[in-house]
Amino acid sequence: MNVEDYYIIGRKGRVRLHEKGGKEHEIPCHRLLDEYLEEYIKSVGIESDAKSPLFRSSTGNAAFLTNARLSPNDAYRMIRRRASAIGITAKIGNHTFRATGITAYLKNGGRLEIAQQIAAHESPRTTGLYDRRSDDVSLDEIERIVL
Repeated sequence: MNVEDYYIIGRKGRVRLHEKGGKEHEIPCHRLLDEYLEEYIKSVGIESDAKSPLFRSSTGNAAFLTNARLSPNDAYRMIRRRASAIGITAKIGNHTFRATGITAYLKNGGRLEIAQQIAAHESPRTTGLYDRRSDDVSLDEIERIVL
C-alpha cells in the first residue's frame, strides 16, 4: 500500500487494498484502524508523500523507518517476533489475522455474504474456509461427555 491508499471520504477513512491478480478492493476503515493509521502517518511524517510506501522497513534495530517498502517476508518476521515476545508459539501470519477478522465479524452477527465482500473472495466457500467459529469447542463442553 502507498500513503494514498488510505484516504478520507467525508469523515470516514477508507483503504484501497491491492489483491491478487492486480485487483483493487476498497473498504471503509473500522474506527480503530482509522485512528491508528492517522496517528501512524502523522508520527512517521508521511502525510504529504502520497506515492510513497505506507508501511516501511527499518534497518536492523533502528528506531527510524527507511523510505523502502516493508516486504511481505519482513512483515511476517515482525509478526513472528511480536507473537513470540508475548508467548504465542503457533505460526501466525496474514491468513491468521484474516481468519480472526472473518470469525469475529461472523460471531458478532455478520453475514457470510458480507464477509465474502469484505474479504474480496469470489466464492462464499473460500470465505467459509476462514470461519473459525466451529473451533470454539471448550474443555467444559468436552467434560459433559460422561461414560
